[in-house]
Amino acid sequence: MRTYLVTGAASGIGQATSELLKERGNNVVTTDLQDTDIVADLSTVAGREHLISEAGRLAPGGLDGVIAVAGLPLPIPTTVAVNFFGMVATLEGLRPLLENSPAPRAVGVSSMASLWPSDETLVKHQLAGEEDLALQRAADLAKSETGGQLIYSSTKVAFSRWLRRASILPQWAGAGIPLNAIGPGTVVSGFTRETLSTEEGRQLLEQMVPMPLGGPAEAVVCAYLLAWLASAENTHVTGQVVFIDGGNDATLRGDSTW
Repeated sequence: MRTYLVTGAASGIGQATSELLKERGNNVVTTDLQDTDIVADLSTVAGREHLISEAGRLAPGGLDGVIAVAGLPLPIPTTVAVNFFGMVATLEGLRPLLENSPAPRAVGVSSMASLWPSDETLVKHQLAGEEDLALQRAADLAKSETGGQLIYSSTKVAFSRWLRRASILPQWAGAGIPLNAIGPGTVVSGFTRETLSTEEGRQLLEQMVPMPLGGPAEAVVCAYLLAWLASAENTHVTGQVVFIDGGNDATLRGDSTW
């Protein structure tokens, strides 16, 4: 039996992952804005500190896996606070609780949107840990529709770059902790369900995110991959954003990965 902490566990991919891990006989500490073991707002420093403190209290023996799912898809500054700074604070803050596990694992959530155009200034502020400057840049971008569209993708680009850099450091790879992320395509969830309920909405999403294999995925599809990456079976996959996107990456980039 392993003990996991899952953020964003009140809905969507986080909820599906928590339920899957529990069904498999694991202990799961859940966290979100409501209806979870730990109620914490990861858009704030105080909320992040509360998460770390409560995790230590609820899992005094430590954790075997951290699965950081919490995120927002909205063209607002709070998306930066949650998707990058909240995600990184979760993974880094909970890493000490993984140290006593015989098979520690950490996984976050990126997105196929990491392949979209982004704002390099916003990305740089995030990677430099300059949260105030990043939030101000996002606020400036949000003033226009075109700029606002870059906020979400910029958070995923920054997180993916952070992941690649951090995964091979002594405190991660050197400590035997694989650190990875998944990159979902369109997932059937609260944010997309209404759009997918109409033919016009489905066609719009298909144009934005072509997924030739199976179309939009149910949240549990992502949960299966997260669960494996966070399992003891994964001994050598690290530093990877594993796209689970129905072929979106291959459609958009083709051979360009080589």
